[in-house]
Amino acid sequence: MKRGVTPGTFDPITFGHLDVITRAAQLMDEVIVAVAASAGKRPIFTLEERTALAREATAHLPNVRVESFEGLLVDFAREQNAQVIIKGLRAITDFEYEFQMAALNYQLAGELETVFIMSPPQYMYLSSSIVRELASLKSPVDQFVPAHVARALAQKFA
Repeated sequence: MKRGVTPGTFDPITFGHLDVITRAAQLMDEVIVAVAASAGKRPIFTLEERTALAREATAHLPNVRVESFEGLLVDFAREQNAQVIIKGLRAITDFEYEFQMAALNYQLAGELETVFIMSPPQYMYLSSSIVRELASLKSPVDQFVPAHVARALAQKFA
């Protein structure tokens, strides 16, 4: 069974994330959406909230499950018996960072392969930080996130 891990902070999960997850689910027998604690990023949603939002957003994908983790991604991937780390790429800046991370992960866990999925044009500009900024300014975010995430953002910034 080919099992892939798609990691991220998902603060919040966006349609761009869901595009990568959906496409990864077509390539793998199972995809684990790995919600990182990422305390250093100071997320607006708790780890539990981000995990719950991601679970609801991916509930329609039968071969996708959502788990939270702390620590090194490679350790989590090994614990889950995953063979592949799947990352989305939007722009050159993403590539430079993700290329470094892939090289580091290879040094730490050479048995794990990293696969990159390119974002389609409509999601190349989309990021969780942009969505948070828009929501904090009371701008509608329905075109960027699922309805339940938009509601959660509205409550967070009420």
